[in-house]
Amino acid sequence: MDRRAIVRSLLDWFAKNARDLPWRRTRDPYAIWISEIMLQQTQVATVIPYWQRWMEELPTILELAQAKPARVHKLWEGLGYYTRARNLHRTAKLIVRNHERRIPQTFDEVLQLPGIGRYTAGAICSIAFNQPCPVLDGNVIRVLSRIFGIEGNPRESQTNQRLWHLAEDLVLTAVEFPTPRAKPQKQQAREKWNGERGGEKQPTTERFLAADFNQAMMELGALICTARQPRCSVCPCARFCTASIQQRTHELPALNPRPRVTNRRFVAFVLEHRGRFLVRQRPEGVVNAFLWEFPNVEISTKNGNLLSAARKELGGNPVLNSFCSIKHSITRFRITLDVFRVSVQTAKDASWRCGGRWLTCRQLHRLPFTSAHKKILNMLHTSQG
Repeated sequence: MDRRAIVRSLLDWFAKNARDLPWRRTRDPYAIWISEIMLQQTQVATVIPYWQRWMEELPTILELAQAKPARVHKLWEGLGYYTRARNLHRTAKLIVRNHERRIPQTFDEVLQLPGIGRYTAGAICSIAFNQPCPVLDGNVIRVLSRIFGIEGNPRESQTNQRLWHLAEDLVLTAVEFPTPRAKPQKQQAREKWNGERGGEKQPTTERFLAADFNQAMMELGALICTARQPRCSVCPCARFCTASIQQRTHELPALNPRPRVTNRRFVAFVLEHRGRFLVRQRPEGVVNAFLWEFPNVEISTKNGNLLSAARKELGGNPVLNSFCSIKHSITRFRITLDVFRVSVQTAKDASWRCGGRWLTCRQLHRLPFTSAHKKILNMLHTSQG
């Protein structure tokens, strides 16, 4: 298979069809690092406003390193997988302390940073520094599996290593091409973005071929070579693609079936006393650690006894008034959260049973909440007019 032709087709396609994403207007390693961490398991449309707000609030590594944990969590609120935010904060401190406030430029050094794996290290080094480091995310796995007709499960070691070798071979091929001039509008966009931030202008007069090629593969997987309905008729690699030629795009990549969906049910209690509401912070070492929530408990989806759960959590014989029901998903779990309002006579007993703090709505809005409990807070705010 002519790999140079594949690379050239992808580069030409990307130059004409790349989405104008805000983190593509700069070569600032910090900005690219933040975008790559946010994009892990999160859609581009969701990430854009978070990234823009983050870069306005914490535009440098030093400002991130000096930020309080609560501020970092608040900026991340709603993105999920909060370990990513804590690793960003931890890594920024390490970079300030050990790397003179600059992200290191070698793959091995970047790979040693907390929260950065092989893919993310390759993405940072190729996109920010134009180094020919391979990348292999879900989109790239799909593109390579289909073009080269890779039969095995890409999550198994032998097949995965084969895909990494293909990705490396292709990006090395890309950097052998003569470097064409960048499009004027891309150059202007990058200079404008860097100028607005008061930073040094990055080199923008030439395309970064390692960066462009890796992003081209990811972009092709996101826009054209999609999981369920690939658009082979407009794919720049269709004439090379084994799966397209053999009409096997539905078979490749050969992933294992998704795990079965599990239903879970929680009940949450909105306790009010003299205009204040009881909330508590999740402890370290659990999902959504350090975020805030209303008192809650998981009960059986079939035989869960609501009143027993309320008595166990709150004590006494609480009077429950239905407030709302929230449905959301976390990985393979489909969660129903039934919410009840509870009036209490004394704050002391409820605080002792549930732990936490009594705060006003205004104070609550300053805290980072889990996604589902943020919805409770918003509904509570609306109900109070």
